[in-house]
Amino acid sequence: MRREKLYLSDIVEAADAVAVFLSGVERGRFLQDDLLRSAVLQKLSIIGEAAARLPKEFRARHADVEWQDIVAFRNIAVHAYFAVQWSIVWTTATQDVPALRQQVARILAAEYPDDTPPKSLF
Repeated sequence: MRREKLYLSDIVEAADAVAVFLSGVERGRFLQDDLLRSAVLQKLSIIGEAAARLPKEFRARHADVEWQDIVAFRNIAVHAYFAVQWSIVWTTATQDVPALRQQVARILAAEYPDDTPPKSLF
């Protein structure tokens, strides 16, 4: 099993990619751009998959993070793709993901203090 640090790093990297993809993008453009929507949804799926692979004990230690919601979002995105509500994806990507990135960066800094914490792209 991969160390928790690697899954957390995957979450930060995917969140950073979402931020880059959506930099300067308005909601209307996002809703009309299939390529952009697909790219963002893929990164959100990576975030959900990484969260799902974190051990239950680890998630319990960091119960302030909505791990179950993150995993549930990924499951809907992957298994019910045609039911995806893009306005919810937009809100998730622009509001929830930046907050999650901050939480995970704090966890990384607390759990692995000898490592350089990831810096935000923005």
